[in-house]
Amino acid sequence: MSTAKEPYRLAVVSAGTSDPSSTRMLADRISSRVGSLARERGVSVEVEVIDLRELATEITTAIVSQLMGPKMTRAVEVLGRADGVVASAPVYKAAPSGLFSSFFHVLDNDLLIAKPVVLAATAGTARHALVVDEQMRSLFAYLRTMTVPTSVFAATEDWNSSELGERIGRAAIELLLLMESGFAEQVRSESWRSYQHEYGSAGGTELDIDLGSDLMRLAAGGAAPPQRRAE
Repeated sequence: MSTAKEPYRLAVVSAGTSDPSSTRMLADRISSRVGSLARERGVSVEVEVIDLRELATEITTAIVSQLMGPKMTRAVEVLGRADGVVASAPVYKAAPSGLFSSFFHVLDNDLLIAKPVVLAATAGTARHALVVDEQMRSLFAYLRTMTVPTSVFAATEDWNSSELGERIGRAAIELLLLMESGFAEQVRSESWRSYQHEYGSAGGTELDIDLGSDLMRLAAGGAAPPQRRAE
């Protein structure tokens, strides 16, 4: 007697600001493809969406005060339990939007370790096509995620092209295979302590820091004590 497989949990992060949003539409196409491929393999996918335009105020608060509001707390919980992530950003002036970048800047550095991620972006022109691989991929490398090899970029003229559908399909199967492997869970259960967890991050292996040192006082905007003159 076979037992039913547990559904995979997929978190979709969209930084689109309009409604409807092409950025959200692209993320939805990717997550839908992941779901259809999973069903073909006898498993379902539960999708939870984090719409960053609804978190804009709380993201700003988190940046300036390190305080997490209820929507940010829920977003962290969704990402923490996710087996995979689709992260989709609009591109403004050759960079992912500030809303998108700021959200990931305030997350705990350990939250996404080894989680598989599809990176996606939208823009009005193909001139921004390299933003995903040149800027977004480096951010997620810093967060120590497993970004899939295929990134997905859609300019205005791409929406009806077969090439976009092919890229979505490649990215979706890459994400699904990584989720099936259970790699992220194995990292957390077997080699978590081998990571250098930064001060203030989850994991419980932070180094002690002397917050009263001259250097830390200067970093906080205070003044260092005057240097003693040699006799």
